[in-house]
Amino acid sequence: MTTAAGSRDDTFPKLLARNARIRPHRIAFRHKDLGIWQSWTWAEVYETVQAYAGGLRALGLERGGRIAVVGHNRPYLYWTMIAAQWIGAIPIPVYADSVAEEMAFVLAHAEVTHAAVQDQEQVDKLLSVSDQMPQLGRILYDEDRGLRDYDHSRLHSIRSVIEEGRTRLAEASEKERSEQELRAGQGSELAIILYTSGTTGRPKGVMLTFDSVIAAAEIGCDFDKLDETDEIIAYLPIAWVGDHIFSYAQAILSGLCVNCPENPETIAEDRREVGATYVFAPPRVFESMLTLTMVRIEDASALKRRMFKFFIDHASKVGEKILNREAGVGLWDRFLWHVGNVLVYAPLRNRFGMTRVKVGYTAGEAIGPEIFRFYRSIGVNLKQLYGQTEASVYITMQPDGEIRADTVGRPAPRVEIRIDDNGEVLYRSPGVFVGYYKDDAKTAETKSPDGFVRSGDAGFFDETGHLKIIDRAKDVGKMQDGSLFPPKYIENKLKFYPNIKEAVCFGDGRDFVGCFINIDLVAVSNWAERNGVTYASYQELAGHPLVYDMIQGHVDEVNRSLASEPRMGGAQIRRFLILHKELDADDGELTRTQKVRRSFIAERYDPLIQALYNGTMEADISTEVTFEDGRKGVISARVKVRDMTLYPAEWAASLPEAAE
Repeated sequence: MTTAAGSRDDTFPKLLARNARIRPHRIAFRHKDLGIWQSWTWAEVYETVQAYAGGLRALGLERGGRIAVVGHNRPYLYWTMIAAQWIGAIPIPVYADSVAEEMAFVLAHAEVTHAAVQDQEQVDKLLSVSDQMPQLGRILYDEDRGLRDYDHSRLHSIRSVIEEGRTRLAEASEKERSEQELRAGQGSELAIILYTSGTTGRPKGVMLTFDSVIAAAEIGCDFDKLDETDEIIAYLPIAWVGDHIFSYAQAILSGLCVNCPENPETIAEDRREVGATYVFAPPRVFESMLTLTMVRIEDASALKRRMFKFFIDHASKVGEKILNREAGVGLWDRFLWHVGNVLVYAPLRNRFGMTRVKVGYTAGEAIGPEIFRFYRSIGVNLKQLYGQTEASVYITMQPDGEIRADTVGRPAPRVEIRIDDNGEVLYRSPGVFVGYYKDDAKTAETKSPDGFVRSGDAGFFDETGHLKIIDRAKDVGKMQDGSLFPPKYIENKLKFYPNIKEAVCFGDGRDFVGCFINIDLVAVSNWAERNGVTYASYQELAGHPLVYDMIQGHVDEVNRSLASEPRMGGAQIRRFLILHKELDADDGELTRTQKVRRSFIAERYDPLIQALYNGTMEADISTEVTFEDGRKGVISARVKVRDMTLYPAEWAASLPEAAE
């Protein structure tokens, strides 16, 4: 593949023009609306974006200006970004599920003057906090449902802006100006500002140039041999760097087709329909798909359950070896796997929408090893990668034949990695960010003068040269007796069980590990129905003694596993409780990418932490919650605490790997 950053096609508008020239009739985008797929070729996208760019200029968006993009994955929102880049403006994607106050912070901080949003809901959010964003002058919208009676002095439909641009392009002078703007863009210019999810505080604006984003896209396209024949489903938040690289940058660079689903509930079905060949999802998505599968299997007949268990057990023994084309798998085992493929594995892959997938990725946080192996054992070429917004995603990748659940692979092509004295991972690559917007001090703290970036993650290279990430550097701690305490490692073991949706462990500087657990409502309610357990709410189900018994069994299995692992025996869970509510991003407990905000949770649920460690068996808690319509309320509960059996770990401590 020609290096775009080293040629004249060094911006995404230029790459779009190239696609319209060399593959004008290839399908570039699809969107499913009311059950019908609509398609646009690269030539049609180019013509639309050029007109859109002229329309944005007519609305006062200028070179260096900022335009927010808010909503779910829709072609016109992706085209907003490239149209803005055409005229030298900078797009600022914002998480669609952000509450109005979160949105206001980002838009005010980025000095946004224009916003393109999906629908009435997003328009209402912006209007409700407009006093906090006096610089925001124009709001564009994709879907006009419910907006007819609004004041349209500052509201414009995206399609009307495009039509205005088309009218202007009919004039020769305007056409020439548009071509000049296209040529004026340079790879070294700022392409986008992506705000981090704010795990430890306010979101930071990560500034990325065209050169950085295109270089990162090239790394991925070359590594996985992506081209114009590939298909991807774009459903992850457009404000997340993963979607920006996979569904935007790589699509425009390689010419692959971006498919926007009708809604979140139809993603698997839509993925099946388009025959996606390239899949990316955070661990939570793979966990949820597996949970729903296990729930449905429990409702199947006894014969089907036995068949499922037999072939899944067989796949766990030989499936990965067969996928990796390893020697040493006997003919009988291969025959059984292929029988299982007909009866179980292929139907499962089809249900997940992964029949044609040639490579799938998970990243964002660590995935449970058992979940990772499950997908690979049934024939899904799932890989892990390690990346960050500040790196334009790619830091490490897993080459074919070297895919393991306990590592994140080798340094990606053109990426250098070194481990600091304190175990922190540092990296340098062509995708590295320029800096944090309006935060030179934080930039200097994160990025060294020679271009290395502090990841904030603790890790080490194993004897094969693969990187192992233990946890966030600031989160890895030690118990009072010196035992290692890696909270995320323990939590991922717990989340392998379909009944457990989230877990938060405590133990740094303490005598033992305590844990908060969120049950998975879908899985546990299905279990309750089959076992005659009645309940009226999530809170009542979470506090039911039989639910506690079930979760206690899962925690016990995790403790047995930890006791058998080098250096992990001291991190067994001694006490746990089941939270009375689900952790929620709207309540500040999770980020918009569903990562746990530990410090916030520790502060909010301090009475429950005290109960874990002072020996009491229950504690009262009142928690403010935010409802879907924005109203606030309070949930009060008496939460019970359970004690656990710990297992001897002396043999593990004697292993060579356990030596300090």
